[in-house]
Amino acid sequence: MAERPACSADDVAGWFAGRLPDEWFSAPLEVRVDRDEILVTGTVATPTGAPDGEAAAVAAARSRIDGFREDTRSKRMQVAEVAQHKWRRHVSWAVRCGELEERFTTASVPVMTRLRMDDRATLDTLIDAGVARSRSEAMAWCVAQVGEHQDEWLGRLRDAMTEVEKIRSEGPG
Repeated sequence: MAERPACSADDVAGWFAGRLPDEWFSAPLEVRVDRDEILVTGTVATPTGAPDGEAAAVAAARSRIDGFREDTRSKRMQVAEVAQHKWRRHVSWAVRCGELEERFTTASVPVMTRLRMDDRATLDTLIDAGVARSRSEAMAWCVAQVGEHQDEWLGRLRDAMTEVEKIRSEGPG
């Protein structure tokens, strides 16, 4: 496979903002980029006129997201195809409406790892307890737990890596 071109979240966000219709979103796009995927998240306007109550608000937001997904599918697919060719990464979409966010077309990327017996026993315990159906699912659960409970530390680490990349790009050619 050919090497993936470098791309920053800011550059990709700018590119998508230029390609997508302005009326689609009520706030600037949020874009996340990793080695395999570009996740584009847009915020749509919260529906007005729904009856009072949390259940009605959630139903209205879910309906707004579903309508957006159906109404924009063709254009999103066209834009994603160009972006996927340009950056050689899968393009995924998410939409936020009020407090509700839904991701669609997200990539599920296999990751190989070698684990010693004690680590495998941890995964097998999660399976036996019904937390996961497979070692793969148990590993994903563990990664999610680390991400949730170490969010501040991981955020600081990502910020430091971004700064290193910035300095690296400013260095001698």
